[in-house]
Amino acid sequence: MLYISVPLGKLVRRVSRLRGGGSALPGLVVEKIDPGFMQRTLSTLPLGVAVVSGTNGKTTTTKMVVELLESQGLKVFTNRTGSNFTRGVAAALLGDVDWRGRLNADIAVLELDEAHAVHFVNRVPPRYSLLLNVLRDQLDRFGEIDKTAQLLQHIASKTTGTVVLNREDPRVARIADTLHGPDVRYFGLDDSLLSTFPNDDDLRAGPGSPVPAMPEKPHADVVLSRVGADDADFEYDGATVTTGMKLRGVYNIFNAAAALALARCIAGNGDTPTDHDGLLKALSQVAPAFGRGESLVVDGLPLDLVLVKNPSGFRLGLKSFPAGGYATMVAINDNYADGRDMSWLWDVEFDSLREGGVDQLTGSRAYDMALRLQYDDVAVGAVNPEIAPALAAFIEGAKGKPKRIFCTYTAMLAIRRELSKITTVEVVS
Repeated sequence: MLYISVPLGKLVRRVSRLRGGGSALPGLVVEKIDPGFMQRTLSTLPLGVAVVSGTNGKTTTTKMVVELLESQGLKVFTNRTGSNFTRGVAAALLGDVDWRGRLNADIAVLELDEAHAVHFVNRVPPRYSLLLNVLRDQLDRFGEIDKTAQLLQHIASKTTGTVVLNREDPRVARIADTLHGPDVRYFGLDDSLLSTFPNDDDLRAGPGSPVPAMPEKPHADVVLSRVGADDADFEYDGATVTTGMKLRGVYNIFNAAAALALARCIAGNGDTPTDHDGLLKALSQVAPAFGRGESLVVDGLPLDLVLVKNPSGFRLGLKSFPAGGYATMVAINDNYADGRDMSWLWDVEFDSLREGGVDQLTGSRAYDMALRLQYDDVAVGAVNPEIAPALAAFIEGAKGKPKRIFCTYTAMLAIRRELSKITTVEVVS
């Protein structure tokens, strides 16, 4: 079956790319005809598999871990497109294996959707896992937030080596109490930054709500202690280090602490000593993953794409990318990959958009977004559910101004396709 599945999968991948099709289709095909392909291929890697999961930040954190490990001389396989279902991993493998199904890598670092990660780890137990956070997201898929925590706990239980947990998220930190096999390590925040990165309970606590008693915090391998305009301080090994950061968005800086913690675990298990200066240099040079604070150039001015998919992400997006001086567009879709339930928009405060207003709304739920903004007294210039003409009108109407687009996942993909016709857009495959 191997000699059929790999060539056939590669052929489907090539045809799919030529036709502009979805990146996961070849993986779906190879899973059907050769269910053991993924497990067989990944089992050959000397350092095994590392899984990155959680509600927010998977794509950028995975990108950081990959680049940090590459700075240590490791060959890393990853699913770069952000297609984080098992079929997306299989599709990415088809792009990297040779015609005999052999993968030239030391380790795989994989971003996985919380629910699909459960199926993956049942077939391919990871040596490492990094669990970022648990926030209310896609209620139509996950239901209550404790269900998401259970999914992450299952990932941790299948991990054979080291689990890295977010010390500041109580639902993630509690996973440690359920584990008996893997080593547990943490990443965390200095107390001065806790209000900047609220967990789900903090987001829903009303003014004057009692503060629940918290157990004594465990030691964290990496602590984010300061966030600057273009640098950050991290504490580890009893010292504080400062590094510049190309990443934009405060949420990405906390994710950098997570990436650094996982990379240090993996690099420390290699045959050569960890190059700590190399890790920091690599971290300082990581650019945002596509659509996650990605900055393109249109008419000689920046156009930023900011992915938003739940209340926490949208709030931090608005905080990290203030509207002042920018023309603003919001693109909201409700396709399966976005989540069908758009009620979460009512948990976001849009006051920061009030002064400049929003120039254009688009996407399949554009009118829902318009209604939500009306309740926050945010003026809207135009509403058009069709993304291509709305984007064209936005660019034309905002000539001479930098631009910013807040968008859900499938809207972001559609916008990048349209922008590729008029400017340079990184091709991710």
